[in-house]
Amino acid sequence: METEATARSVSIELLIEFEDKGILNYTASNELEPRERAQVREYVQNILRRKSYLDFIIGQFSSIGITEMKPMLKNILRLGLYELVFMGGTPDYASINEAVEIAKLKLGSKSGDLVNAILRNIQRDINNLPKPAFEDRTKLIATTFSHPEWMVERWVKRFGEREAFQLMQANNQRPVHYVRVNNLRTKTENFKLRMEKLDIQFEESEWLPGYFKVDSVGPFIAKDLLKKGICLVQDIAAGFAPTILEPMPGEMIYDLCAAPGTKSIVMADMMNGEGTIVAVDINSNRLELLAQSAMDYSAENIKIRRDDVRNLNLKLADGVLLDAPCTGTGVLSKRADLRWKRTEEDLENSVILQEELLDEAANHVTRGGRLVYSTCSLEPEENWGQIQKFLDKYDNFELEPLDEFLPEEVLAEDGLAYQTFPHIHGCDGHFGVRLKRVK
Repeated sequence: METEATARSVSIELLIEFEDKGILNYTASNELEPRERAQVREYVQNILRRKSYLDFIIGQFSSIGITEMKPMLKNILRLGLYELVFMGGTPDYASINEAVEIAKLKLGSKSGDLVNAILRNIQRDINNLPKPAFEDRTKLIATTFSHPEWMVERWVKRFGEREAFQLMQANNQRPVHYVRVNNLRTKTENFKLRMEKLDIQFEESEWLPGYFKVDSVGPFIAKDLLKKGICLVQDIAAGFAPTILEPMPGEMIYDLCAAPGTKSIVMADMMNGEGTIVAVDINSNRLELLAQSAMDYSAENIKIRRDDVRNLNLKLADGVLLDAPCTGTGVLSKRADLRWKRTEEDLENSVILQEELLDEAANHVTRGGRLVYSTCSLEPEENWGQIQKFLDKYDNFELEPLDEFLPEEVLAEDGLAYQTFPHIHGCDGHFGVRLKRVK
C-alpha cells in the first residue's frame, strides 16, 4: 500500500506541474523502485488521456466547480476517479482510502472528507455514471474523448465523425511499442533467442526487418538491453524515414533536428558503421543524450554538431534527413500531454518553421542525392501541403516512388509519400517523402 501511495503522490505532483508550467518531467520519480516509476508513467499518461472526461464526472459529483478547485485537490480526485473507473486490480476501497490520505496530508482533514464524499458517491453510481450532454457538438465530442476542441473540429471536418471517433479512441488506448535490433552489437537471430530466453512475448514486423512489436519496453529496460545497445525503442512508422533515405556505407549523411538520435543510430546500423552521419540539433542537453546513445550503440560514425539548422554551413551531402519539428498529432497515444499543449497557433508556427528548415536542408543535397522530409503529424499543412509548396519553389527536386521501400498499405499520394494513422495502421501517425535532386 505504501509503494502505491508513493507512486500516486509523485503522479499528482507531476500533473500539478504540467498544468502550471506545461512541463512533464519524470525525474521526480527517479528515487522510486522501477515498478513504481513505471506506475507513475501509467498514471500520468492515462489521466492526461482521459482528463476532460474525468473533469466532467468530478463536476457532476462535486459542489465545487472543477475550475475553482486547488490544483492539488483536482488532481487527487482525477487520480482516484481514474483508478475507480479505468483501472482493474486495485480494490475500490484502497483507491479511495489512498486518495483521502493524500488529501489529508497535503490539504488537511476537511479536504480529505471532501475527497472521501465525492469518490464514494461516484463509487455507488459506478455502473450508471452520467454521460456528457452538451448542445455544442464539438464540446460534447471533446469532453467524451478528451481532446481539445480545435483538434476535434479539424478532424471531424476532415474525416467525418465516425472516423474521428476511431482516431481519438486509438489515441486513448495503451500505446503499441516496437523495439529494433541493433546489428552493430548483435545479430537478429541472436536477439530473438535472447528475447525467448527472457520470456518476452514479441511479434516480428512484416513491414521492416529487425522490428519487433512488444507489450512493454519494461523488460528491455530491466535487463539493460537498451543500455548495452542491443536494441532500441522506436515505433515502426518512425523507422520509415531512415528506410527511404537508404543511407549506404561510405556516404556522407546529415540528420537534421536529430536529437535524441534514434534515427541517427538506425542509419549508422544501416551503413555498417562506415561513412559519416552528421547529427545536427540546436538543443545541447538533448545532444548530450545523443552522444551517450551513440557510444552505447557502437554508432561511432555519428558526428555531433550543435547548430540552428536554418543557419548551416556544411558541404553537400549524399543524403539529408529532415525529421521536422511538428505538432506531434500522430503520437498522442504515447504523448498524451501534447494534446493539451498544442494550439492552432502552434500549428501555424510549425508550418512556418518547417518551410524554413526544408529550404536549408535542400541547399545541402548534392546533385543526384536524396532528401527525406518526415513528421509525426497527421495535419496536411505540415505534410503533403508542405511538400507541394516546396516543389512549387524548387524545380531541381523530384519526388521518388516509395513502393520498393515500404508496404502498399502505408503509401499515400499515389505512392509518392507514406502516411500512417493510429486507428488504421496500429502504430504512430507518421508522414514522409523522398526527394531526389536532379540538377
